[in-house]
Amino acid sequence: MKLITEASAEKLRGGFYTPEKIAEFVLRWGINGITSSDILEPSCGDGVFLEQIYKNKFKYNSITAVELDEIEAEKANLIPLKNRQVINSDFHTYCNNTGQRFDLVVGNPPYIRYQFFDRKQQVEAEDIFIKAGLTYSKLTNAWVSFVVGASLLLKEEGGKIGFVLPAEILQVSFAQQLRQFIAHYYNKINIISFEKLVFPNIQQEVVLLLCEKNNTKDHLIEHIELKDAESLASLDVARLKSPKKRIDFKSNKWTFYFLEQEEIDFLEEIATSRNVPILGKFANVEVGITTGSNDFFTVPLSTIEEYDLEDYARPMVGRSVQVNSVIFTEKDWEKNRLSEAKAHLLVFPERKNLNKRNGAVKYIAYGESKEIHKGYKTGIRDDWFVVPSLKISDALFIRRNNLYPRLIINQAKAYTTDTMHRVFLKAGTNIKALTASYYNSLSLAFTEVSGRSHGGGVLELMPNEAERVLLPYHKDNSSLLPTIDKLIRSKTDIDDVLKMTNQVILKEHYGFTQKEIKLAHNIWKKLSYRRLNRGK
Repeated sequence: MKLITEASAEKLRGGFYTPEKIAEFVLRWGINGITSSDILEPSCGDGVFLEQIYKNKFKYNSITAVELDEIEAEKANLIPLKNRQVINSDFHTYCNNTGQRFDLVVGNPPYIRYQFFDRKQQVEAEDIFIKAGLTYSKLTNAWVSFVVGASLLLKEEGGKIGFVLPAEILQVSFAQQLRQFIAHYYNKINIISFEKLVFPNIQQEVVLLLCEKNNTKDHLIEHIELKDAESLASLDVARLKSPKKRIDFKSNKWTFYFLEQEEIDFLEEIATSRNVPILGKFANVEVGITTGSNDFFTVPLSTIEEYDLEDYARPMVGRSVQVNSVIFTEKDWEKNRLSEAKAHLLVFPERKNLNKRNGAVKYIAYGESKEIHKGYKTGIRDDWFVVPSLKISDALFIRRNNLYPRLIINQAKAYTTDTMHRVFLKAGTNIKALTASYYNSLSLAFTEVSGRSHGGGVLELMPNEAERVLLPYHKDNSSLLPTIDKLIRSKTDIDDVLKMTNQVILKEHYGFTQKEIKLAHNIWKKLSYRRLNRGK
């Protein structure tokens, strides 16, 4: 996994290499006593996997290693292995032109976004997708095309791949068709994750994806979580021969597989046959306002006073820490405003309608001195300082959540930026009932499954993911709202809140048993604990 954050020469070739313990384990699993394997390493870097083959005296038939960077390829070529070749080429080009097939493909592919590919790499990567019957997208990352290409290079009668990949393979939307491809293409899938970061310097969670095809009709998957990379030394590869969990081909995410089969079956049964609706039945969720420069357009009271911008200042809330409950009131907003939080959104008219007597012209000139008008979003507007899509929503859904996700009534009628999602009610929906109905263990569990986790323990949801969360809506749940609001304002532990709400929302109104309520709560706790533990 080679993280690309800037288009520097070093990062474009990749600068983060596989720990030896991980390379050794992947090879030990893949070779597993077989002495006649043809092995491919599609992005060998300076030869970590090759070095481990040499050091551990693994038996094999042939080794082919591909590396785009000439200097790194030369380093790999110095490792004294017999019957091996190091090819200085882009893997995509190699994949599309070779006739050779392999028993085992191992590696740590580059983590490079589409826009950092040169044009030839983009064309070659798209050809790999076409051969696999997949659709290529500009959101695709290099590691996705490496996994697909490596799979196509396995021998017909079987084969294995073992890759070090970013944990986002389990959950991000651009990898959804890859998950579907892997689920159908392979018969055994093992995912190994780690409690501690393998690459702590870049805050990137990784997993080991170990897949095997054997031409049976079985499609099974298993997840194993270890403390750290050192724990691989004591993991018996025989444990990976028989994954137990059935692949759910309908599932959009693989976060499911952090759970036990009983828990997976429970969530599937609830989602398909218990008539629990989704949030999207009652409301539309949209991204917040895209200003193009939140630092310029969202300001504290002191900026309003300094530039005389009162005519253009509108109430706004832009950060989850500015909302301490499930109802954001005018009083809450006023408190933010007086605390020097960025509690105002600047809403300017077209240039021809600007009041020349107040500070708007001066403030806009200040923005231009900072080149705000040259930004991507601002630069395409007729008047760069006129922000579009200025709609006030009925409720707010926090985009990036910490301890637990939150749905909030926007009683203050505040604008929000793209740090929060806007929730607009559909006809016939009661806002109090909608909001209260969200605060139960089942909805929080499905939120964890629907979203994706980031470094620091953050749970992020996109609007379409929020709409798919199961929401046991009932109009009488509105009576719970004052109590929920009071408890959360007083910083009551969310577990204690859910003990109360689950009995009404899940048991009384949807007929859940105490066993089912406990199961839903335990699923949420397990998934949220795993996520939050990443932030420590």
